[in-house]
Amino acid sequence: MSNDTKIWITFAVPGIHCYPEAPEDVAYLRSPHRHLFKFKVTVVVEHDDREVEFHQLLNWCRSQYATDLSVDYKSCEMLARELLHRLGGHFNTPRFIEVEVSEDGECGAIVSYDPFKG
Repeated sequence: MSNDTKIWITFAVPGIHCYPEAPEDVAYLRSPHRHLFKFKVTVVVEHDDREVEFHQLLNWCRSQYATDLSVDYKSCEMLARELLHRLGGHFNTPRFIEVEVSEDGECGAIVSYDPFKG
C-alpha cells in the first residue's frame, strides 16, 4: 500500500564553498564564498500520530552540522546526498526520504530515496 503522508523540517547552516572548475561566465564561483545553506528534509510516515516527531528529526539533522560548514568544493547536490545517506541509516524501517539543499534559498538541489521504487 502506498502512503502519501509526509512530514518535513527545515534548518539552515552557514558555510563556505567554491567551484574550482567553474565556467568562465561564472568564474567568481571559483573563489571561496559564503552561503546560508538551507536544508529541507521530507519523510513519508505511516500514520498521523507522530510516527516521526518533527522536533526529534530536526534536532538529529542539526546535530549532523555542529558548526559552520566548510564544504570546500561540494555542491548542493553533494550535501543533499550526504545527508540523505545519513538519514537512511537513522530510521529503523525503509521509507521515502527527500533532502533539498539550497544556497541562500535561491538555487539548490533535491535528492530522494524511495526504497519501494523499482
